Amino acid sequence: MNKKGLATVVVGKFKSIQSVIFATVAFLVLCAVVIVTGVSMRFTNTSIFENSSEYTHTIIKQMNQNIDSYIDYMENIAYLISSSQDVQDYLFDDEIDNEARYRILNQFETILDSRSDIRNVGIISKNGRMLINNGRKSVNRDLDLNTQEWYTQALDSPEGPMLTSSHVQHIISGERPWVITLSRGIRDRGGSGEKEGVFFIDLNYSAISGLCDQSTVGTKGYAFILDARGNIVYHPQQQQLYNELQTENINLIMDTEDDTVLTGTGKDGKLYSISRSDKTGWTVVDCTSVRELLSKSRQAQSIYVLMAVLLVIVSLLFSRFMARSITLPIQKLRDSMEKVQEGDFSISDVVVDSDNEIGSLTKSFDVMTHRIQELMEQNVYEQEQKRKSELKALQSQINPHFLYNTLDSIIWMAEGKKNEEVVLMTASLARLLRQSISNEDEVVPIANEVEYARGYLTIQKMRYKDKLEFQIEVEPSILHIPLIKLVLQPIIENAIYHGLKYKESKGLLIIKGFMKDGNAVLQVIDDGVGMDEETLAHIYDRHKVNYHSNGVGVYNVQKRLKLYYGDDYGITYESKKGEGTTATITIPGRQEAVR
Repeated sequence: MNKKGLATVVVGKFKSIQSVIFATVAFLVLCAVVIVTGVSMRFTNTSIFENSSEYTHTIIKQMNQNIDSYIDYMENIAYLISSSQDVQDYLFDDEIDNEARYRILNQFETILDSRSDIRNVGIISKNGRMLINNGRKSVNRDLDLNTQEWYTQALDSPEGPMLTSSHVQHIISGERPWVITLSRGIRDRGGSGEKEGVFFIDLNYSAISGLCDQSTVGTKGYAFILDARGNIVYHPQQQQLYNELQTENINLIMDTEDDTVLTGTGKDGKLYSISRSDKTGWTVVDCTSVRELLSKSRQAQSIYVLMAVLLVIVSLLFSRFMARSITLPIQKLRDSMEKVQEGDFSISDVVVDSDNEIGSLTKSFDVMTHRIQELMEQNVYEQEQKRKSELKALQSQINPHFLYNTLDSIIWMAEGKKNEEVVLMTASLARLLRQSISNEDEVVPIANEVEYARGYLTIQKMRYKDKLEFQIEVEPSILHIPLIKLVLQPIIENAIYHGLKYKESKGLLIIKGFMKDGNAVLQVIDDGVGMDEETLAHIYDRHKVNYHSNGVGVYNVQKRLKLYYGDDYGITYESKKGEGTTATITIPGRQEAVR
């Protein structure tokens, strides 16, 4: 929708209550505040980011200087020890000077006791003499010193100490610590004058990690160190890097000539602040989340937004106060219409003390809701009466049909001179008819229907002695659940006449009842001749009542069940030609119990 269309909608909505001024003022004030706030927020965002970047770079430079000072201190230790006469005497004299050895070990012990960041300290000569730490730990005799970078470079370098990247130190047998080694060649001043020995200090990460952790920006920032070749000297997640669980943009850092590098997009990016040391050749890097750098920006933005909201509120309070008396009736009418839309017509009349168009509309709305409510109540009453009439009409079709079939059986027995069986069947029929007509209720407990079915099956078993056996297996838990009258008997009758009657051997009819998925289920199972797919597809069709078909029974029961319980309930059939049929009646399991 364009701006002109939006303005038309706003004006059209309020012009009948003279609120165009309010809408216009609101729109203009909102536009002005949004523009000013947006420009301010953008400028603040840029300014804070630049200041944060500069501050981060200053910190990382200071951290680099602190590391240089730390390495300077270690180099001084290396110089003092490696240039001492005791070291010369111990390493290069023909005979071992035990007093010099003792003094050197005391120096080493003093260094190790006072400095927790030093893991190992020692001297080694080409002739095989060495002293390491307190002299009591066994040295790894399998280690070839010529393969160790800290050893070979200290001997080969013209002057000054050498500093390695992080590596595993193997010099002590059974120990494999990760360290940074500072080593310095020792010249044989009394002999060839060449470097014939090496002094080394193994530094653990405690001091460097302390310097890096103290100098990080923010809670999620961290610092790490690279050597001149881009190898990791220190990283707080060093193990994850080696296991490739985390990566860093090392190539980008080593190739750039800038002091800062920004990677990623938006607030999800990272800012790398870089400081390179001329002394060590190391590159100290601070990695900070852009989102965290801009956290102060978010605070400033929140203040801007708060001020903008307050400005809008103050600007519109007066206009809203003037329009309140007019918009309140519209809100009441809207709330009433929403309830009517949801189908609730029992709402009270909307009272509006006004003679304008809103008052007239409200009165018309009240009259309309009252009239609709009356029509709906009348329609509900008529539909209920119609449903009851249909149920009674359908139920009245069952009794004559059942009576006819039973009387037909009595006549058949009388013609066969089976007087005792005629008396027994007539008495059973009388009890069934008394049970059928004595209860005027629309529904009865399932227990009544089961007893009714038992009496009916007793009569049918007397008629078909060699054709019918029956079993009733109904769980007591469902006997109290209400069921509309005369549901089981027509289904049983249909099973006998269409399933078991035409079976050559004796048939078995089983009535089961149980709970399933919150529903009460009754099943009429026979092992009769079954039905093909064509017959099963038309089982619910309405047929003309005759002596040989009980199609009306299935149609009748199905329609009554759906009228009373709804379309989700009723009868379903499963049948296989030559094996039998199962009729399943499903009704709701949660109903008010019938007594």
